[in-house]
Amino acid sequence: MPILTRWCRGKTAAFTATLAAGTALVTGASLALAGSAAGSAQVPAVAADTVAVDAVAASGTTSGIAPAMSCASVTSLDLAAAVPDVPFEITSATELAAGDNTLGDWPACHVKGVIAPQIHFEIRLPRTGWQANYLQVGCGGLCGNVSTGSAPASTGCVPLTTGAFAVASSDEGHYQGGGLFSTDPTLRADFGYKSDHELALAARAVIERYYGQAATHSYFDGCSQGGHQALTEAQRYPTDFDGIIAGAPANNFTALNTFSHAWTAQSVFLNGGPATLTTADLAPLHEAVLKGCDAPADGIITDPLACDWDPASIKCAPGQTSTSADYCLTADQVTTLRRIYSGPTDEHGRLLYPGYQLRGSELNWAGIIVPTTATGGTGDQNFVRETIRYQIFDSPQPALTYRDIKFTAAYYDKVMRPNEGMYDATDPDLKAFKKAGGKLILWHGLGDQHIPAVGTMAYYKAVQKVMGGADATSDFARLFLLPGVAHCGGGQGPGTFDALTAMVSWVTEGKAPASLLTTSVDADGTTTAARPVYPFPYVAENTTGGPAGDPGSYTPVRSTAEANLTLNRLGSFRSGYETVGNWVHGTWVVTKGKA
Repeated sequence: MPILTRWCRGKTAAFTATLAAGTALVTGASLALAGSAAGSAQVPAVAADTVAVDAVAASGTTSGIAPAMSCASVTSLDLAAAVPDVPFEITSATELAAGDNTLGDWPACHVKGVIAPQIHFEIRLPRTGWQANYLQVGCGGLCGNVSTGSAPASTGCVPLTTGAFAVASSDEGHYQGGGLFSTDPTLRADFGYKSDHELALAARAVIERYYGQAATHSYFDGCSQGGHQALTEAQRYPTDFDGIIAGAPANNFTALNTFSHAWTAQSVFLNGGPATLTTADLAPLHEAVLKGCDAPADGIITDPLACDWDPASIKCAPGQTSTSADYCLTADQVTTLRRIYSGPTDEHGRLLYPGYQLRGSELNWAGIIVPTTATGGTGDQNFVRETIRYQIFDSPQPALTYRDIKFTAAYYDKVMRPNEGMYDATDPDLKAFKKAGGKLILWHGLGDQHIPAVGTMAYYKAVQKVMGGADATSDFARLFLLPGVAHCGGGQGPGTFDALTAMVSWVTEGKAPASLLTTSVDADGTTTAARPVYPFPYVAENTTGGPAGDPGSYTPVRSTAEANLTLNRLGSFRSGYETVGNWVHGTWVVTKGKA
């Protein structure tokens, strides 16, 4: 069995030095905890990894399993009987040069195919360096295109960049990015829960024939919709993957794309009028938030859930006009911000989505939550439009907009009851996944402007409750929260990291990640800052007084706000809501239960 090289290196000397400084953080060396409470879950202390690097790997390539057939021969494979319940065919197989491979410096056999009725997929099969591993990657938004060109949480992972993984992805069953496909029930089910499972089965069949042996381990890596896909796999198909990385998951899909996005849109465009806030407001607003939350000098709020800064504290005095030097808020702006920070609620004050924007995320709102001009449009308006017109009702409703969403218990039931079973991945019962040996890394940027990180915290706490507590959960699933990081990366905090190496170590050696090292990288590829992130509910605090960009300055401190998070919410994380759809004698039949 070939050794899986776990030598993740940077592209510059500066990055290499940063990794050396943070070795204990990356590898999970023993950690001393600050501010831990008696009886609380501890960040596990595990031995430092022993990194295996053979001579070939050190020279920039890896030995591996050679293909058992030519790339061109893949198109002639008859795989109809390989996965009887997943009819698919290969449409092309072409050689991809190492220099053209965005995943790394390895030549590939680039396979394209279709799973019935129209799930388009691609697989990159390494022609050198394969080490019997399979990586499936997710997509973003409403998907609609195939991209095997990147893996969102694997920056710097040499096994990926040298061809250790066969990599596949799909368009989730449709080829346009809007919600129109959901008017067809089959395509709705493919997007909602089926396509990734079917791709996993089809891709493994192709891999086994191409190399003459099956993949030993399978992994999934996705962010946003890809995070939704990841959790769908863990919940519905617990034996598909050994390790799953779920970033910023859109797993509460139905409520997110209706109530959450519509709430922020209606809050910014109060009473259907012009926007109360524009992008010009974001910088001075953010400065006020940093001051109100007592942020450190680097301007990154470590524990934003603990900050309850009130926008009314900078409300304009009677007769005062806001200026860049003396920024203040109008009464309508105060109302807008209070609504954004509190989240969508019904007539009884209950949240209709388990989350809200955290203080400190303001700079990331441009174009998504607030428009450039008072009469401009926003991403939130567009997200709601696609969902409310084509995805949640039995027939298209082309005239509806974000203004038509009602924040009442009755409307919540109307939207959620027929749709959550097909679209959502919110089941906290991961017992089957854990029993199968599966490992899960959840991660979310605390400055996420698309999907509030609070929802992922709430889901993880629900998993802890079902799985028997924090310790029983952390031995197979961990959540990492990245301060200042926007949706799937970017923002103000260090948001570049490699969770894939940590996952491989966890799956193959049983070494759970005690931390992840995150970095900020400039346009030249130089690392400008680095800090660790610790498993929920621990945050990295600079307790040493050292440089903010030095990972050695930080220690893990238990966040009381995260640990004690509770939500007054309509709805719940529960099992049994899932549905499956099938054609029976020409009629689309939806039944209860996991597939």
